[in-house]
Amino acid sequence: MVERHTLLSAIRDGFRTSPIVSLLGPRQVGKTTLARAFSQTVTGKVAFYDLESPLDLRRLTVPYLALSEPVDWVVIDEIQRRPELFEILRVLADRPDAKTRFLILGSASPSLVKGVTESLAGRVAFIDVPGLSLAETGPDTLRKLWMAGGFPRAFLAPDPAASRTWRDDFIRSFLERDLPELGIRVPSETLRRFWMMVAHYHGQVWNGTEFGRALGTAEATARRYLDILAGAYVIRVLPPWFENIGKRQVKSPKIYVRDSGLLHVLLGLDDERALLGHPKAGASWEGFALEQILTLFGARNAFFWGTHAGAELDLLVSFGGKRFGFEFKLSDAPGTTRSMHVALETLGLERLFVVYPGNATYPLAPRIHAAPLTALPTLIGGAP
Repeated sequence: MVERHTLLSAIRDGFRTSPIVSLLGPRQVGKTTLARAFSQTVTGKVAFYDLESPLDLRRLTVPYLALSEPVDWVVIDEIQRRPELFEILRVLADRPDAKTRFLILGSASPSLVKGVTESLAGRVAFIDVPGLSLAETGPDTLRKLWMAGGFPRAFLAPDPAASRTWRDDFIRSFLERDLPELGIRVPSETLRRFWMMVAHYHGQVWNGTEFGRALGTAEATARRYLDILAGAYVIRVLPPWFENIGKRQVKSPKIYVRDSGLLHVLLGLDDERALLGHPKAGASWEGFALEQILTLFGARNAFFWGTHAGAELDLLVSFGGKRFGFEFKLSDAPGTTRSMHVALETLGLERLFVVYPGNATYPLAPRIHAAPLTALPTLIGGAP
Protein backbone atom coordinates (compact mmCIF):
# COMPACT_ATOMS: atom_id res chain seq x y z
CA MET A 1 0.00 0.00 0.00
CA VAL A 2 1.23 3.50 -0.89
CA GLU A 3 0.63 6.25 1.65
CA ARG A 4 -1.05 9.37 0.22
CA HIS A 5 -0.42 11.98 2.90
CA THR A 6 -0.86 15.02 0.62
CA LEU A 7 -4.36 13.96 -0.40
CA LEU A 8 -5.33 13.19 3.21
CA SER A 9 -4.23 16.71 4.15
CA ALA A 10 -6.26 18.12 1.26
CA ILE A 11 -9.40 16.35 2.57
CA ARG A 12 -8.86 17.78 6.05
CA ASP A 13 -8.37 21.25 4.57
CA GLY A 14 -11.55 20.87 2.52
CA PHE A 15 -13.64 20.14 5.61
CA ARG A 16 -12.35 23.29 7.30
CA THR A 17 -14.37 25.38 4.82
CA SER A 18 -17.11 23.09 3.49
CA PRO A 19 -19.56 20.55 4.96
CA ILE A 20 -19.10 18.34 1.89
CA VAL A 21 -15.86 17.20 0.27
CA SER A 22 -15.96 15.47 -3.11
CA LEU A 23 -13.15 13.17 -4.28
CA LEU A 24 -13.13 12.99 -8.06
CA GLY A 25 -11.08 10.68 -10.24
CA PRO A 26 -11.29 7.64 -12.50
CA ARG A 27 -12.45 4.30 -11.17
CA GLN A 28 -9.84 2.17 -9.40
CA VAL A 29 -7.56 5.15 -8.78
CA GLY A 30 -7.67 4.66 -5.00
CA LYS A 31 -10.51 6.93 -3.86
CA THR A 32 -12.13 4.26 -1.66
CA THR A 33 -8.84 3.35 -0.01
CA LEU A 34 -8.18 7.03 0.57
CA ALA A 35 -11.64 7.56 2.11
CA ARG A 36 -11.17 4.59 4.46
CA ALA A 37 -7.74 5.88 5.46
CA PHE A 38 -9.27 9.29 6.21
CA SER A 39 -12.11 7.74 8.24
CA GLN A 40 -9.51 6.10 10.48
CA THR A 41 -8.02 9.49 11.36
CA VAL A 42 -11.22 11.21 12.52
CA THR A 43 -13.10 11.05 15.80
CA GLY A 44 -16.76 10.21 16.00
CA LYS A 45 -19.05 7.76 14.26
CA VAL A 46 -18.59 7.10 10.53
CA ALA A 47 -21.30 5.70 8.21
CA PHE A 48 -20.00 4.24 4.93
CA TYR A 49 -22.21 3.66 1.87
CA ASP A 50 -20.93 1.92 -1.27
CA LEU A 51 -23.49 2.44 -4.02
CA GLU A 52 -22.20 -0.61 -5.88
CA SER A 53 -23.29 -2.76 -2.91
CA PRO A 54 -26.90 -4.07 -3.04
CA LEU A 55 -26.98 -4.00 0.76
CA ASP A 56 -26.02 -0.33 0.92
CA LEU A 57 -28.50 0.51 -1.81
CA ARG A 58 -31.23 -1.05 0.34
CA ARG A 59 -30.04 0.99 3.31
CA LEU A 60 -30.68 4.07 1.15
CA THR A 61 -34.20 3.09 0.10
CA VAL A 62 -35.40 6.14 2.03
CA PRO A 63 -32.29 8.26 1.58
CA TYR A 64 -33.27 11.33 3.61
CA LEU A 65 -33.98 9.28 6.71
CA ALA A 66 -30.84 7.16 6.27
CA LEU A 67 -28.55 10.14 5.79
CA SER A 68 -30.17 12.03 8.68
CA GLU A 69 -28.92 9.50 11.21
CA PRO A 70 -26.95 11.11 14.08
CA VAL A 71 -23.43 10.36 12.90
CA ASP A 72 -20.39 12.59 12.60
CA TRP A 73 -19.18 11.51 9.18
CA VAL A 74 -20.90 10.01 6.13
CA VAL A 75 -18.91 8.52 3.23
CA ILE A 76 -20.78 7.80 -0.02
CA ASP A 77 -18.82 5.89 -2.66
CA GLU A 78 -19.68 6.01 -6.40
CA ILE A 79 -22.29 8.70 -5.80
CA GLN A 80 -22.79 9.30 -9.53
CA ARG A 81 -24.95 6.15 -9.52
CA ARG A 82 -27.61 8.01 -7.49
CA PRO A 83 -27.61 11.65 -8.68
CA GLU A 84 -30.81 12.35 -6.73
CA LEU A 85 -28.72 12.22 -3.57
CA PHE A 86 -27.12 15.57 -4.39
CA GLU A 87 -30.31 17.47 -3.67
CA ILE A 88 -30.75 15.61 -0.37
CA LEU A 89 -27.17 16.43 0.63
CA ARG A 90 -27.86 20.09 -0.08
CA VAL A 91 -30.82 20.06 2.32
CA LEU A 92 -28.87 18.20 5.01
CA ALA A 93 -25.83 20.45 4.71
CA ASP A 94 -28.02 23.56 5.05
CA ARG A 95 -29.67 22.56 8.33
CA PRO A 96 -28.89 25.19 11.01
CA ASP A 97 -27.72 22.57 13.49
CA ALA A 98 -25.93 20.38 10.94
CA LYS A 99 -22.87 18.69 12.40
CA THR A 100 -22.50 15.78 10.00
CA ARG A 101 -19.77 16.06 7.37
CA PHE A 102 -20.11 14.25 4.04
CA LEU A 103 -17.28 12.75 2.00
CA ILE A 104 -18.55 11.79 -1.44
CA LEU A 105 -16.60 9.84 -4.05
CA GLY A 106 -17.29 10.02 -7.77
CA SER A 107 -15.85 8.58 -10.96
CA ALA A 108 -17.36 11.19 -13.24
CA SER A 109 -16.95 14.92 -13.63
CA PRO A 110 -19.83 17.09 -12.38
CA SER A 111 -20.38 17.95 -16.06
CA LEU A 112 -21.46 14.34 -16.66
CA VAL A 113 -23.66 14.06 -13.57
CA LYS A 114 -26.69 16.25 -13.99
CA GLY A 115 -27.51 18.44 -11.01
CA VAL A 116 -24.37 18.17 -8.91
CA THR A 117 -23.02 21.63 -9.70
CA GLU A 118 -26.35 23.35 -9.15
CA SER A 119 -27.31 21.36 -6.04
CA LEU A 120 -24.08 21.70 -4.09
CA ALA A 121 -22.78 25.08 -5.25
CA GLY A 122 -21.02 26.81 -2.38
CA ARG A 123 -21.24 23.75 -0.13
CA VAL A 124 -18.65 21.39 -1.58
CA ALA A 125 -14.86 21.33 -1.88
CA PHE A 126 -13.68 19.37 -4.92
CA ILE A 127 -10.44 17.37 -4.74
CA ASP A 128 -9.01 15.66 -7.82
CA VAL A 129 -7.53 12.25 -7.06
CA PRO A 130 -4.94 11.35 -9.70
CA GLY A 131 -3.02 8.15 -10.11
CA LEU A 132 0.02 7.46 -7.96
CA SER A 133 2.74 10.08 -8.29
CA LEU A 134 6.51 9.93 -8.01
CA ALA A 135 6.23 11.87 -4.76
CA GLU A 136 4.25 8.91 -3.38
CA THR A 137 6.10 5.98 -4.93
CA GLY A 138 9.63 7.37 -4.71
CA PRO A 139 12.12 8.61 -7.35
CA ASP A 140 13.58 5.13 -7.86
CA THR A 141 10.26 3.97 -9.32
CA LEU A 142 10.20 6.45 -12.23
CA ARG A 143 10.61 3.90 -15.04
CA LYS A 144 8.14 1.47 -13.50
CA LEU A 145 5.56 4.19 -12.88
CA TRP A 146 5.96 5.53 -16.41
CA MET A 147 5.52 2.08 -17.95
CA ALA A 148 2.73 0.71 -15.74
CA GLY A 149 0.90 3.95 -15.01
CA GLY A 150 -0.49 5.30 -11.78
CA PHE A 151 -3.46 3.05 -11.10
CA PRO A 152 -2.50 1.34 -7.82
CA ARG A 153 -3.37 -2.19 -8.96
CA ALA A 154 -1.42 -1.76 -12.18
CA PHE A 155 1.61 -0.29 -10.43
CA LEU A 156 1.58 -2.80 -7.55
CA ALA A 157 0.93 -5.87 -9.73
CA PRO A 158 3.40 -8.72 -9.05
CA ASP A 159 4.89 -8.59 -12.56
CA PRO A 160 4.55 -6.66 -15.84
CA ALA A 161 2.28 -9.30 -17.40
CA ALA A 162 -0.19 -9.04 -14.51
CA SER A 163 -0.10 -5.25 -14.77
CA ARG A 164 -0.81 -5.41 -18.50
CA THR A 165 -3.72 -7.82 -17.93
CA TRP A 166 -5.22 -5.55 -15.28
CA ARG A 167 -5.02 -2.50 -17.56
CA ASP A 168 -6.58 -4.43 -20.44
CA ASP A 169 -9.45 -5.53 -18.20
CA PHE A 170 -9.87 -1.98 -16.89
CA ILE A 171 -10.35 -0.58 -20.38
CA ARG A 172 -12.91 -3.25 -21.23
CA SER A 173 -14.97 -2.88 -18.04
CA PHE A 174 -14.75 0.91 -18.23
CA LEU A 175 -16.23 0.96 -21.74
CA GLU A 176 -18.72 -1.91 -21.37
CA ARG A 177 -19.96 -1.29 -17.81
CA ASP A 178 -18.92 2.00 -16.24
CA LEU A 179 -19.92 4.41 -18.99
CA PRO A 180 -23.34 2.80 -19.63
CA GLU A 181 -24.05 3.12 -15.90
CA LEU A 182 -23.65 6.89 -16.34
CA GLY A 183 -26.39 6.82 -18.95
CA ILE A 184 -23.97 7.10 -21.89
CA ARG A 185 -25.38 5.15 -24.82
CA VAL A 186 -22.46 5.21 -27.23
CA PRO A 187 -21.44 1.70 -28.36
CA SER A 188 -18.35 0.53 -26.49
CA GLU A 189 -16.52 -0.39 -29.70
CA THR A 190 -17.04 3.13 -31.04
CA LEU A 191 -15.54 4.67 -27.92
CA ARG A 192 -12.69 2.13 -27.98
CA ARG A 193 -11.84 3.17 -31.55
CA PHE A 194 -12.00 6.81 -30.55
CA TRP A 195 -9.82 6.24 -27.47
CA MET A 196 -7.24 4.40 -29.58
CA MET A 197 -7.21 7.32 -32.01
CA VAL A 198 -6.54 9.69 -29.12
CA ALA A 199 -3.64 7.42 -28.09
CA HIS A 200 -2.11 7.82 -31.55
CA TYR A 201 -2.68 11.61 -31.41
CA HIS A 202 -1.43 11.77 -27.80
CA GLY A 203 0.28 15.14 -27.23
CA GLN A 204 -1.06 16.73 -30.41
CA VAL A 205 -3.52 19.55 -31.02
CA TRP A 206 -7.14 18.45 -31.27
CA ASN A 207 -8.52 18.34 -34.80
CA GLY A 208 -12.22 17.52 -34.60
CA THR A 209 -12.67 17.47 -38.36
CA GLU A 210 -10.00 14.82 -38.79
CA PHE A 211 -11.40 12.69 -35.96
CA GLY A 212 -14.91 12.96 -37.33
CA ARG A 213 -13.76 11.98 -40.81
CA ALA A 214 -11.87 8.95 -39.49
CA LEU A 215 -14.87 7.82 -37.45
CA GLY A 216 -17.35 8.50 -40.23
CA THR A 217 -19.27 10.95 -38.08
CA ALA A 218 -19.73 14.68 -37.56
CA GLU A 219 -17.13 16.86 -35.87
CA ALA A 220 -19.63 17.66 -33.10
CA THR A 221 -20.05 13.94 -32.40
CA ALA A 222 -16.29 13.46 -32.16
CA ARG A 223 -16.15 16.36 -29.71
CA ARG A 224 -18.91 14.71 -27.66
CA TYR A 225 -16.83 11.53 -27.43
CA LEU A 226 -13.87 13.62 -26.29
CA ASP A 227 -16.00 15.30 -23.61
CA ILE A 228 -17.25 11.93 -22.37
CA LEU A 229 -13.78 10.45 -21.89
CA ALA A 230 -12.44 13.68 -20.44
CA GLY A 231 -15.37 13.80 -18.03
CA ALA A 232 -14.54 10.26 -16.91
CA TYR A 233 -10.93 11.34 -16.21
CA VAL A 234 -9.20 9.12 -18.77
CA ILE A 235 -8.34 11.88 -21.27
CA ARG A 236 -6.65 15.19 -20.54
CA VAL A 237 -7.79 18.19 -22.59
CA LEU A 238 -5.09 20.82 -22.05
CA PRO A 239 -6.45 24.23 -23.03
CA PRO A 240 -4.43 26.73 -25.07
CA TRP A 241 -3.10 29.96 -23.59
CA PHE A 242 -3.54 33.04 -25.72
CA GLU A 243 -3.21 36.75 -25.11
CA ASN A 244 -2.75 39.89 -27.15
CA ILE A 245 0.89 39.56 -28.18
CA GLY A 246 0.66 40.40 -31.88
CA LYS A 247 1.04 36.79 -33.02
CA ARG A 248 -1.44 34.32 -34.48
CA GLN A 249 -1.83 31.73 -31.73
CA VAL A 250 -3.17 28.18 -31.62
CA LYS A 251 -6.64 28.16 -30.08
CA SER A 252 -7.43 24.42 -30.06
CA PRO A 253 -6.54 22.23 -27.05
CA LYS A 254 -3.99 19.47 -26.85
CA ILE A 255 -5.17 15.97 -25.99
CA TYR A 256 -3.53 13.26 -23.91
CA VAL A 257 -4.39 9.85 -22.46
CA ARG A 258 -4.03 10.76 -18.80
CA ASP A 259 -2.55 7.50 -17.55
CA SER A 260 0.66 6.39 -19.24
CA GLY A 261 -0.08 2.72 -18.49
CA LEU A 262 -3.40 2.88 -20.33
CA LEU A 263 -1.72 4.73 -23.20
CA HIS A 264 0.79 1.90 -23.58
CA VAL A 265 -1.97 -0.72 -23.67
CA LEU A 266 -3.89 1.25 -26.30
CA LEU A 267 -0.69 1.48 -28.37
CA GLY A 268 0.04 -2.24 -27.92
CA LEU A 269 3.29 -1.69 -26.00
CA ASP A 270 4.08 -4.55 -23.63
CA ASP A 271 7.43 -3.54 -22.16
CA GLU A 272 9.96 -0.72 -21.89
CA ARG A 273 11.97 -1.94 -24.85
CA ALA A 274 8.90 -1.75 -27.10
CA LEU A 275 8.06 1.68 -25.69
CA LEU A 276 11.51 3.20 -26.28
CA GLY A 277 11.51 1.93 -29.86
CA HIS A 278 8.06 3.30 -30.65
CA PRO A 279 7.44 6.60 -32.51
CA LYS A 280 5.21 7.79 -29.64
CA ALA A 281 7.90 7.28 -26.95
CA GLY A 282 8.62 11.02 -26.73
CA ALA A 283 4.93 11.86 -26.56
CA SER A 284 4.46 9.20 -23.87
CA TRP A 285 7.21 10.81 -21.77
CA GLU A 286 5.61 14.22 -22.32
CA GLY A 287 2.20 13.05 -21.10
CA PHE A 288 3.64 11.19 -18.12
CA ALA A 289 5.79 14.13 -17.00
CA LEU A 290 2.95 16.58 -17.59
CA GLU A 291 0.62 14.61 -15.32
CA GLN A 292 3.26 14.48 -12.59
CA ILE A 293 3.66 18.26 -12.73
CA LEU A 294 -0.10 18.85 -12.67
CA THR A 295 -0.31 16.60 -9.61
CA LEU A 296 2.12 18.98 -7.92
CA PHE A 297 0.67 22.31 -9.03
CA GLY A 298 -2.92 21.59 -10.09
CA ALA A 299 -4.55 21.80 -13.50
CA ARG A 300 -6.66 24.93 -13.09
CA ASN A 301 -3.88 27.30 -14.18
CA ALA A 302 -2.21 24.98 -16.68
CA PHE A 303 -2.09 25.56 -20.43
CA PHE A 304 -0.01 24.93 -23.51
CA TRP A 305 1.01 27.69 -25.88
CA GLY A 306 1.70 27.76 -29.57
CA THR A 307 1.78 30.13 -32.53
CA HIS A 308 1.06 29.44 -36.17
CA ALA A 309 4.66 30.48 -36.90
CA GLY A 310 5.86 27.38 -35.01
CA ALA A 311 6.85 28.66 -31.56
CA GLU A 312 5.36 26.58 -28.78
CA LEU A 313 5.57 25.63 -25.12
CA ASP A 314 4.45 22.20 -23.89
CA LEU A 315 3.15 23.45 -20.53
CA LEU A 316 2.57 26.86 -18.96
CA VAL A 317 1.73 26.92 -15.25
CA SER A 318 0.91 29.93 -13.05
CA PHE A 319 2.15 29.40 -9.51
CA GLY A 320 2.71 31.91 -6.72
CA GLY A 321 1.86 34.80 -9.05
CA LYS A 322 4.58 33.78 -11.52
CA ARG A 323 4.62 31.91 -14.80
CA PHE A 324 6.72 28.80 -15.27
CA GLY A 325 7.26 27.00 -18.55
CA PHE A 326 8.01 23.32 -19.17
CA GLU A 327 9.32 21.49 -22.18
CA PHE A 328 9.55 17.68 -22.16
CA LYS A 329 12.44 15.93 -23.87
CA LEU A 330 13.13 12.18 -23.95
CA SER A 331 16.88 12.73 -24.18
CA ASP A 332 19.99 12.07 -22.13
CA ALA A 333 21.31 15.59 -22.70
CA PRO A 334 18.59 18.04 -23.81
CA GLY A 335 19.45 21.45 -25.21
CA THR A 336 17.61 24.65 -26.02
CA THR A 337 15.66 25.61 -29.11
CA ARG A 338 14.69 28.93 -30.63
CA SER A 339 11.10 28.14 -29.67
CA MET A 340 12.07 28.01 -26.00
CA HIS A 341 13.67 31.45 -26.13
CA VAL A 342 10.63 32.90 -27.92
CA ALA A 343 8.29 31.44 -25.27
CA LEU A 344 10.52 32.65 -22.44
CA GLU A 345 10.45 36.26 -23.59
CA THR A 346 6.97 36.44 -25.15
CA LEU A 347 5.19 34.93 -22.13
CA GLY A 348 7.35 36.57 -19.49
CA LEU A 349 8.32 33.30 -17.83
CA GLU A 350 10.06 33.29 -14.47
CA ARG A 351 11.90 30.12 -15.55
CA LEU A 352 11.65 27.46 -18.20
CA PHE A 353 12.48 23.88 -17.29
CA VAL A 354 13.43 21.24 -19.84
CA VAL A 355 12.22 18.07 -18.13
CA TYR A 356 14.12 14.92 -19.06
CA PRO A 357 14.54 11.40 -17.57
CA GLY A 358 18.02 12.02 -16.18
CA ASN A 359 19.48 12.78 -12.77
CA ALA A 360 21.35 16.09 -13.01
CA THR A 361 20.06 19.66 -12.92
CA TYR A 362 22.08 22.17 -14.92
CA PRO A 363 21.62 25.54 -16.65
CA LEU A 364 21.14 25.66 -20.41
CA ALA A 365 20.74 29.43 -20.77
CA PRO A 366 19.67 32.33 -18.56
CA ARG A 367 16.39 31.27 -16.86
CA ILE A 368 16.38 27.94 -18.75
CA HIS A 369 17.40 24.77 -16.90
CA ALA A 370 17.50 21.08 -17.69
CA ALA A 371 15.77 19.35 -14.78
CA PRO A 372 14.97 15.76 -13.81
CA LEU A 373 11.31 15.18 -13.19
CA THR A 374 12.07 14.13 -9.62
CA ALA A 375 13.78 17.45 -8.83
CA LEU A 376 10.98 19.83 -9.83
CA PRO A 377 9.29 20.19 -6.41
CA THR A 378 12.47 21.75 -5.01
CA LEU A 379 13.31 23.83 -8.07
CA ILE A 380 10.16 25.88 -8.43
CA GLY A 381 10.88 27.85 -5.27
CA GLY A 382 14.21 29.15 -6.56
CA ALA A 383 16.94 28.73 -9.10
CA PRO A 384 19.08 25.62 -8.74
